[in-house]
Amino acid sequence: MATMNKPTFQAIKVHSPEKPVLIFVSSRRQTRLTALDLIAFLAAEDNPKMWLHMSDSEMDHIIDTVKDTNLKLTLAFGIGIHHAGLHERDRRTTEELFVNQKIQVLIATSTLAWGVNFPAHLVVVKGTEFFDGKTKRYVDFPITDVLQMMGRAGRPQFDDHGTAVILVHDVKKHFYKKFLYEPFPVESNLLDVLPEHINAEVVAGTITSKQDALDYLTWTYFFRRLVMNPSFYHLEDTDHNSINTFLSQLVERSVVDLAYAYCLEIGDDNRTLEATTLGRIASYYYLHHSTVKMFRDNMGSDCSTSELLNVLSDAHEYEDLPVRHNEDSINSTLATKLPLPVNEHTFDSPHTKTHLLLQAHFCREHLPMSDYHTDTKSVLDQAIRILQAMIDVAADEGWLITALRVMNLIQMVLQGRWNHQCPLLILPHIETHLLHCFRNPERKGKTLIDNLPELLTVCSGKRHHLVKMLTPELTDNQVEEIWEVIQKLPVIDIRLHVKGWWADSNQEEKKKVEGAIKGFPQDDQYITVHADQEYVLEIDLTRISSRRHKLDQKAYSPRFPKAKTEGWFIVLGDIENKELLALKRVGFVQSRSTVQLSFYTPENPGRAIYSLYVMSDSYLGLDQQYTICLDVIEADIGAQLNTEILEDDEEMPEN
Repeated sequence: MATMNKPTFQAIKVHSPEKPVLIFVSSRRQTRLTALDLIAFLAAEDNPKMWLHMSDSEMDHIIDTVKDTNLKLTLAFGIGIHHAGLHERDRRTTEELFVNQKIQVLIATSTLAWGVNFPAHLVVVKGTEFFDGKTKRYVDFPITDVLQMMGRAGRPQFDDHGTAVILVHDVKKHFYKKFLYEPFPVESNLLDVLPEHINAEVVAGTITSKQDALDYLTWTYFFRRLVMNPSFYHLEDTDHNSINTFLSQLVERSVVDLAYAYCLEIGDDNRTLEATTLGRIASYYYLHHSTVKMFRDNMGSDCSTSELLNVLSDAHEYEDLPVRHNEDSINSTLATKLPLPVNEHTFDSPHTKTHLLLQAHFCREHLPMSDYHTDTKSVLDQAIRILQAMIDVAADEGWLITALRVMNLIQMVLQGRWNHQCPLLILPHIETHLLHCFRNPERKGKTLIDNLPELLTVCSGKRHHLVKMLTPELTDNQVEEIWEVIQKLPVIDIRLHVKGWWADSNQEEKKKVEGAIKGFPQDDQYITVHADQEYVLEIDLTRISSRRHKLDQKAYSPRFPKAKTEGWFIVLGDIENKELLALKRVGFVQSRSTVQLSFYTPENPGRAIYSLYVMSDSYLGLDQQYTICLDVIEADIGAQLNTEILEDDEEMPEN
């Protein structure tokens, strides 16, 4: 790479001495090394700052606002560097300077070739290989990437012509000459993800047998290319029998993989295919089949938060998280600062790195470099859908404790805090050393406030209480930010009713549930129900808000890279048996919402206590729990007969 710097400098002098130049390199480190070498070559010229098209004083003023030390140096010579590891403001500054032609040369990684319209007169592709951290070797850029880089030269609306210079090893010269002048066919990559496609079609009902899967393959672009270019797909012969055997083997292998991952079931005839619950979950959340298999193998009825964090980190979706040069040693150092241990022999694993980044996110630990901030965003982007799938797996198995802890984990991911920390820490500017400030001014002795519901009650319509608590420690603007967040937090009032058949009447009616019960329940708090019958728990959710205008549906989650709509999990569980009985997801509650949960009463008469959990999917510390006391009596024969008649009617064939 170092030997390419002199030809790059000469190419700029010959092909674009005054017009914009884009130089693409393979890594962030190379942007810095290339820029420093070009500056060294400039020093030998009569005008070392010939690529800077603005006054030194103006540039000095801009450099004062730049954080990256290397960028400060290169901008002074009219050279910008651009990669994902730069601070967002530094990237934006570099982009504006280059687009406005204040600097002439921009050195960037290949990601800039996609999606950003930075035209140039000259494009230099400095090397066509990059280091693949997953395979731990250098591999060639995809041809499409090289074409994208070249396409930045001489854009029609900006220039009437352009020049592209590709610097490669001599052995690859003829290859690139060939693809520049002869079009390459587009080949299919379906085989890499064929099990996922078959699973999705089985879930959708398009494929119901192995023969359907075989027919499905013949409709694809892969099949067209298989006939046209068999050697690319390792097909030896193109006669009918060979193709049929090849496709049958592909289908059989994919189906076996899916069956092994519990995503589908193969019928007794070894032909029919039927989707399982895990298969539907994988299809709905776009998960790899090995991920849901890992859920099945590693999750249990009483998983701890640390165990669930291991499951999340081991998802196949994190397989491609980059582990760059020497990052194993960086991961080793980071692990010593985090509370949960990881396998010290796997610091070069993307799954271990995922685990460390999630821990650092919860601890708000300082990350060792800007690359890790980018990687954390990538990890968090996928975390929510993986966790939602874990909830569905736990619910299907009836694992109450595990499901509730996964919901807590979602709250942790959104807020960037551990669930055992004080919930007040999710507020802006609040750190542990400020928690002593939250004392109730309306009570004698000013008792300490340690939860969000109490703080919301104390500050409801009383901003001066918050000001009185925090003014000595925080500025007015900071207190105002906290007040705005408190106004945004949801205060939900819950009313419960049980609907069903009662001992004193065969008419359907509602019976009110008194709500949370402290201590041992009294006799008048039990609701009489019949054994082994279906009832409906009706939950009325009413938002209590001091705001008069329309509420923002987006949750306050500054540590999460994407906007998240506020929502709720409604869970009914049997605590004694640790069993999840019913689960529903509820979206944003604007003013009032009603949810109905169906559940069956215990089979045997006696007393039973169920719990209803109203869990936020965005905030720590705003969950609610209600106790439902049931006095189970003998089954109502009339209700049973009615149910049996309905079932018999449904089974009767049409005349």
